Amino acid sequence: MKKLILAVALTTGSSVCAMAANEVTKAPPAAPYEQVSKLVKLPDFLPGMGRLFVDPATLPAGPFLAYDHDGKLVSTIYMLPIKDLNPDKHFDNLKAPGGDVDHVDVYYNAGHPGVPEPHVHVVLWHVSATDEAGVAK
Repeated sequence: MKKLILAVALTTGSSVCAMAANEVTKAPPAAPYEQVSKLVKLPDFLPGMGRLFVDPATLPAGPFLAYDHDGKLVSTIYMLPIKDLNPDKHFDNLKAPGGDVDHVDVYYNAGHPGVPEPHVHVVLWHVSATDEAGVAK
C-alpha cells in the first residue's frame, strides 16, 4: 500500500512539473508573468528578442520569457545590472522555466525602458542558433 501511495505521489509530482513547464511554452504564460510592453514603454515585439513577459516582482533581473511571432517560447533572458557584477554579489541557480537550454548568449546593454541602468543580457536559448531567426524580425 505504501508503495502504491509513493508511486501515485511521484507520478503526480512529475506531472505537475511537466505542467508547470508547459504553462510557459506558449504565450501568454500563466500568472504571475505579465507582458513587458504593458508594464513599460516598449513595443510588443522586440526584433532579436521577441515578445517579452516577466514577473514584475523579479525586476530588474528577471527571468524574462521571450516568444517568437507564433507564441513559441524561444529564450529566457536575465538582465543583470553591471553594478551588481562584483565579488560581493552572486547570481546562482538561474532558472530556465522553458526547459532545456540549447546555447547561451551574453551581451552588454546601456539601458532601456524597464531596466534603465547599464546591464548585461544573459540569454538562455531554448531553440537552436538557426531557429533564432524567428525573433530576428
